Amino acid sequence: MFSNDTYQDPLNSRYSSAEMKYIFSPRNRFSTWRQLWIWLAESEKELGLDISDEAIKQMKAHQVIQDDEFKVAAEEEKRRRHDVMAHVHTFGLQAPAAAGIIHWGATSCYCTDNADLIFLRDGLDLLIPKLATVIEKLSTFAKGHKSLPCLAYTHLQPAQLTTVGKRACLWIQDLLKDLKNMERARGDLRFRGVKGTTGTQASFLQIFNGDHSKVEQLDELVTKKAGFESAYIISSQTYTRKVDVDILNALASFGSTCEHIGQAIRLLASFKELEEPFEKDQIGSSAMAYKRNPMRSERLCSLGRKLRNLNADASATYAAQWMERTLDDSAIRRMCLPQAFLCADASLILLNNIASGMVVYPAVINKRVQAELPFMATENIIMALVKKGVSRQDAHEEIRVLSHQAGAEVKQHGRDNDLIDRIRMSGFFKPIHEELDQLLDANTFTGRAPEQVEKFCEHEVQKALKKYYDAGSLKLAEAAELHV
Repeated sequence: MFSNDTYQDPLNSRYSSAEMKYIFSPRNRFSTWRQLWIWLAESEKELGLDISDEAIKQMKAHQVIQDDEFKVAAEEEKRRRHDVMAHVHTFGLQAPAAAGIIHWGATSCYCTDNADLIFLRDGLDLLIPKLATVIEKLSTFAKGHKSLPCLAYTHLQPAQLTTVGKRACLWIQDLLKDLKNMERARGDLRFRGVKGTTGTQASFLQIFNGDHSKVEQLDELVTKKAGFESAYIISSQTYTRKVDVDILNALASFGSTCEHIGQAIRLLASFKELEEPFEKDQIGSSAMAYKRNPMRSERLCSLGRKLRNLNADASATYAAQWMERTLDDSAIRRMCLPQAFLCADASLILLNNIASGMVVYPAVINKRVQAELPFMATENIIMALVKKGVSRQDAHEEIRVLSHQAGAEVKQHGRDNDLIDRIRMSGFFKPIHEELDQLLDANTFTGRAPEQVEKFCEHEVQKALKKYYDAGSLKLAEAAELHV
């Protein structure tokens, strides 16, 4: 339990999932170190080193660090100023038969770096299916609203119509890029393996009396036990911090997508066209009881903004590493790596929750469309008049005058757009009066948006998500629950 008198990272105390918090928890970290020592000892024994069965047995019996051992390790670290050696000591107290062979031939980064790679792998394995689930939920939303005309905006000014579903596909398309980035980062991830103090494996070559094949077998055995297909052939004391840059770049890119989507939903909520879920007892404002503030989307923007900047920590740390290794990477990586994963996880919880219950208000959307549609329809009206034999230049001038009059009514007097009423009352436009309703049908202004939605979801979305469908890893039945 954390004390209420001690600062708590909100990513841990408020926003992220229990599964992601466990991956980067102290218990998992130090238990993973112990597991790495077990894999090393097992593999060294398999290759002929003198390690007893009892040593392996005792290590396995105490692989998960217990609560009372944290205090022992902390006191030892304070005395020794070395976290790995403190935990070697603590583990040895629980497995005395193994005390002399724990960490045999290894350097601290055998534990810390290999463990971090395991956490990065497990973290991506948790994030990627969650992202795929969000994409599928938004795809369902897009298809459900593929034909609902709405105002599109360029320069945040009303432009030619689009559809609610088409706009959602713009979000999905960017999320598919994030999915591909994370999948690629996950696919490129390898194990550091058993490399020794500067990555040369010299200590293990000495242990195995110059037998290069056994050193290679040891590396391969431990890598396989850790669940990795391969290890980096080349490393320094650490795995290259370029790996951190690569992964945090993918997560940071996703963070920018989160802020982009969150801002769009907030704008649409201010127009009253669309809302994020709002619960029965939810309070929108402590002062203004009527308000329905978009707190989910605002939080999504906030977390996305944090996430998209965390890659700067990773790139700066990589650039600052001297030769085979300097320890100035340690403290910052303890913060930025877990924060990036917890932040991405929290963002996905929010996206899932929002995508599961977005509310669309077609009547408001249509009202806003109708307020702008008369101006957008002017070109159609001019073309219809030309078909009736009217001069295009004369038609353009007549509708220009009426448009300016209607615009003045809207801007100067705050009245509704009455351009169509003016057209109906004008004898000049009598040849197309009977066609006006057809010319003003909003569905004729959305182009191929509905067809684009269908094609996009059927081809690109389904192709990207097929392996997640096949694996049964999409959780579509219910919305992700917010903790606060």
